[in-house]
Amino acid sequence: MTAWRYAAWSALTTAELYRMLVLRQRVFVVEQTCPYLDADGFDPQAHHLWTDDAAGTAALACLRVFGPGVKYAEASLGRIATAPEARGTGLGRALVAEGIARLQASHGDVPIRIGAQRYLERFYGDAGFEIASEPYLEDGIPHTEMWRRP
Repeated sequence: MTAWRYAAWSALTTAELYRMLVLRQRVFVVEQTCPYLDADGFDPQAHHLWTDDAAGTAALACLRVFGPGVKYAEASLGRIATAPEARGTGLGRALVAEGIARLQASHGDVPIRIGAQRYLERFYGDAGFEIASEPYLEDGIPHTEMWRRP
């Protein structure tokens, strides 16, 4: 069973934040060879969900949870990342399911909008998300907005 951690920005320790930022940089900058500014100013407005490795020294999966009106009119999830060594284990699917559950516990059964990399449309579709926009480029990577009905 995965030991999920969930905290508002103000409750994060520097070590917890650092582990999540390392994972995000590994996935979104290094692995995807996409230089972009991850520190987008939204982390302080998010709740952060993550799980660490058994030693507690590295984040294996993380995401941000936003209430309605922060990133989109709808509630949203973002910066969804799973460490390469944890892929294929179901951890990514469990992460998204836990993120949805935490969001609903805080905000009720509300619509959820995400900005998804296009190659992950099926992955998010399996979690109940539907395509909600035309494709667009973000940092040189094809994306589409997706949303999940309540």
